[in-house]
Amino acid sequence: MSFALVAHTADVAVEATGETLDRTFEAAAAGLSAAHCESIPETGDRFGLSVAAESPEALLFDYLDELIYQRDVRGVLPTDHRVRISDDARPSLEASARAVPLSDVDAREIKAVTYSEMALERADSGWRAHVVFDV
Repeated sequence: MSFALVAHTADVAVEATGETLDRTFEAAAAGLSAAHCESIPETGDRFGLSVAAESPEALLFDYLDELIYQRDVRGVLPTDHRVRISDDARPSLEASARAVPLSDVDAREIKAVTYSEMALERADSGWRAHVVFDV
């Protein structure tokens, strides 16, 4: 699993890969965390969340959107992501993240995840996602 931050006009994009869809979602979420700040301390407790959507692409969007919502509501930077995607008829996931208090990081604000240029596709070695965040 890996991610790379990609320069993107006035936004920031994340290219994420993983051997499985679960690992790809984790890598995209790690990219979201890294887009917030240079380094992430080891503080914070884990919290869980659940997301369901109409398609795998919508699930990725809604998952990342939920992480941004949790950041705003809890005042934390979600990091150290763990995802388990269900193979049910309607895509869903159970996830957890470590909640680093925003007071512990020098973070820039990521306003939102966007559908602009979003891609989620099978790759030779598993899965690939491309996601753009509004900053």
